[in-house]
Amino acid sequence: MSDSSVFGSSRSPEQAALPVIPTALVEVDVVSRWRDGVPTAVPVFDGASGPDLAAAAEPWGADVSLLEALGVTASVGEVRTVPLPDGRFGWVVGAGSGEPGHWRAIGASIARAARAKLGEGVASDDDPADLGDAADAEYVQVLLPADAGVELVSALTLGLSLGDYRFRVSAEPAAPRMRKALLVVPGGADADAFRVAVARRGAGRGHLADPGPRQRPLEREEPAWLAGAGTALAGPLQGVTATVRDEKWLADKGFGGVLAVGGGSVSPPRLLELAWRPDGVKSGPHLVLVGKGITFDTGGLSLKPADGMHLMRTDMAGGGAVLSALLSIARLRLPVRVTALVPSAENHVSGSSYRPGDVVRHYGGKTTEVGNTDAEGRMVLADALAYAVDRLEPDYLVDVATLTGAMKVALGLRTGGLFSTDERLGKALRDAGERVGESWWPMPLLEDHAADVRGELADVRQAPQGPGGITAALFLREFIGDVPWAHLDIAGPGRADKSYDEVVPGATGFAARTLVELAASLAA
Repeated sequence: MSDSSVFGSSRSPEQAALPVIPTALVEVDVVSRWRDGVPTAVPVFDGASGPDLAAAAEPWGADVSLLEALGVTASVGEVRTVPLPDGRFGWVVGAGSGEPGHWRAIGASIARAARAKLGEGVASDDDPADLGDAADAEYVQVLLPADAGVELVSALTLGLSLGDYRFRVSAEPAAPRMRKALLVVPGGADADAFRVAVARRGAGRGHLADPGPRQRPLEREEPAWLAGAGTALAGPLQGVTATVRDEKWLADKGFGGVLAVGGGSVSPPRLLELAWRPDGVKSGPHLVLVGKGITFDTGGLSLKPADGMHLMRTDMAGGGAVLSALLSIARLRLPVRVTALVPSAENHVSGSSYRPGDVVRHYGGKTTEVGNTDAEGRMVLADALAYAVDRLEPDYLVDVATLTGAMKVALGLRTGGLFSTDERLGKALRDAGERVGESWWPMPLLEDHAADVRGELADVRQAPQGPGGITAALFLREFIGDVPWAHLDIAGPGRADKSYDEVVPGATGFAARTLVELAASLAA
């Protein structure tokens, strides 16, 4: 153990494959000069007595009265289309005071404006291939402010890349989209430093919606599919090894929690293990990430209500986040050892489902008294955490899961809950999240409730009465020994029902960027 202060499935032939049309992420590049003929987005900042329209109009030589007539403001992310004298168009976008953290929302607004402009072109012509001037919106340039820095460029890159991502399973052709954004740097700026920031955010976007994992048909997501997708994505990356363990191996090694949860499904459980071992790095901290990979959750015999059950296709968001994080870490070639574990199962209802009142033996021998089969996430995480401590010798252990409705109620839909046994690890995660636009709120591991998770029929109780998010974290703490550990509950922000900032409806990939940034701080 190093000192904890180190921070700087198979398918039958008759099953037809559904067409899958994901939106590729937008390519972002840095250029040193304005390009004529490319639609341009110009920021509008707060001035002494309102929006500084003169500065916004100057790059085009436009009349300030035109911007006034359009009702242009400096409200962050507010976009107005500006008709130009030559018959083309551009945009002005509110940038407020220019705070770097706002540029994710600004970039996303520009991407959505480009989508809208392209949509207008399609609507005005029966031939989708003939968009007229709207086709120019496939390429956009953004004028950076004179005081632009690396933090601003990183945030803008994320917003442009992710702000209009769409995933559809459809036979229809993919809709027109913005393909490339050019960041025009001010005179005297360090364009090379900006390019490094863009490349880093491009490799480490850490977004579950990245089309890579979704290229397979989606008749049914299942543990074998998730493990197979992770293995396929890891294949081209030098330094990454992928190992998939099946139900026989899990039974032989005593993964009773994973097997209990997956016992009610015809699709057997899997354990995916990805290891990033960069060349020349033989020592230093070893970061182990564990992600809940429940590919669908009915609640088991403790059945969920029908309303909202369809959203349980995203109950593997924690597993997706750690998978995405490790792949991004490898693409960035960060010099730190990282291992990701994704215990995966389907929580279904059948004659072989596990039951309330059952006693389950986990990896390592500890036993759990089951109180609610819908508290399945902690069952699979317990096995993986115990395995990580026993076999992987982690210096830092972080798990991620859409674990409790209680955390969603407590913190809402845009903030994750963070529990940690190590103050420095917890602070490092919060700081990492702040740098990449993911918000974490520190939650207490209240010792007053520690006794609640101790069992009578077994070593521990799975779902005792009390504050649900806290007792779930205390349950997991029983399996981590003395390793510095953090638990990230993303039940709220792991999925979105509407757009905000750079986030679009559906899976958000929340936690992935934080984990990449944490690894970067360890590497530093």
